[in-house]
Amino acid sequence: MTAPLPQLILLPGLLNDAELWRDQISGLADVARIWVPDLAPYATLREMAQSVLAKAEPTFALAGFSMGGYVAQEIARIAPQRIERLALLDTSIRVDTPERAAQRKALNKAAAQGQTFIGIGQAIMKSYVDASRLEDHDLTGRIVDMTQRLGRDVFLRQNSLEREDGEAALRALRVPLVIIVGENDQITPAPGHHEMARAIGCSHLVVVPNTGHMTPMEAPGAVNGALRHWLQRPAGHR
Repeated sequence: MTAPLPQLILLPGLLNDAELWRDQISGLADVARIWVPDLAPYATLREMAQSVLAKAEPTFALAGFSMGGYVAQEIARIAPQRIERLALLDTSIRVDTPERAAQRKALNKAAAQGQTFIGIGQAIMKSYVDASRLEDHDLTGRIVDMTQRLGRDVFLRQNSLEREDGEAALRALRVPLVIIVGENDQITPAPGHHEMARAIGCSHLVVVPNTGHMTPMEAPGAVNGALRHWLQRPAGHR
């Protein structure tokens, strides 16, 4: 009898929903049973992680993008024994720097005061996708629509999350790891992912050329290939 496909939980980032993972949901359906949790209602990383654990299967493969990477780290603190393998995409394992914390406060202040919430609008799209994709209106339109759909309250809640250092929790895992980052990611730059890989002992680092922060949407072929390889690596080995 054929073994059942593993559950693969795909955690979205800030102001993201299942649309972020559209191409992974379709492209990896032959190797995993995929679930994208709704993280929008929750106000802390702990609440997000607990909501995922409450509905997840006993063990699962876990991939976290950007903010979702921090949720994955919280799951690793709470229930490391349930994680069969872990992928981190365009994220960080460090607390916000004072500069980044100040940026978040300024963004929240501006978002709270604006008459109309435009999500990740065209004005700041250049920090989210590679310069070569700014005229790809299908891609940028999907991003704008997704962030507008989630809206101001979700942005304020998620941008206010207190992020913790995840190095110890991730170093303790003894499961297949992979780190994926866009070569030109301006939100969580590639050099930070090299540091992350060294810090947690991850030997599988994939840098996707000509890609910005939104790798699952910008480069689905490369991301799906890296995740497929990760899903097929032997269990129990980093």
